[in-house]
Amino acid sequence: MIRTHPTADVSPQAKIGDGTNIWNQAQIRENAFIGKNCNIGKDVYIDFDVQIGNNVKIQNGVSIYHGVVIEDNVFMGPHCITTNDMFPRSWISEFAVHKTLIKKGASVGAGAILVCGITVGEYAMIGAGAVVTKDVPAYSLVVGNPARTIGFVCKCGQRVSEGVKEGNSVLFKCAKCGEKTAVPYETYEKVQSKK
Repeated sequence: MIRTHPTADVSPQAKIGDGTNIWNQAQIRENAFIGKNCNIGKDVYIDFDVQIGNNVKIQNGVSIYHGVVIEDNVFMGPHCITTNDMFPRSWISEFAVHKTLIKKGASVGAGAILVCGITVGEYAMIGAGAVVTKDVPAYSLVVGNPARTIGFVCKCGQRVSEGVKEGNSVLFKCAKCGEKTAVPYETYEKVQSKK
């Protein structure tokens, strides 16, 4: 069952998966696709043709524009924003959409801005207020303006440290859940060199 607040504006051409909740003043445009068991918060704007996977939580005030694909199990914090025009001008009606991909399990913190044309890797964590202008590697923890990688996180979201090199990867064991996370050695070295 889909639950839609009476003040939400959902296009009849949008496709919404079973178990999804859409809260007050949300707007979902034509041909948007939202998977199963999602939560769309108050004042969320989802543009036309946006693709959203299953079990995605989109908090209040989030704006998701045309050209954005969000995979399963993503968290979008309150008032975070995606963009789709690299060179916006008010008098230019035609523009090239620069696509953004947010991969499964990633979390985007409150008030973060994702500048178009990037990929956020699986299970990456973007800190509150970050301005992301470049691709974010899987399992990376990024913060700041402009956003920079300061470490790595486990699937559970816990920050991990003291990795062990194994082949072409660095293996981290989470102190909270015990799960092991492998990060490409090249990615690990780039982060270490900037500390």
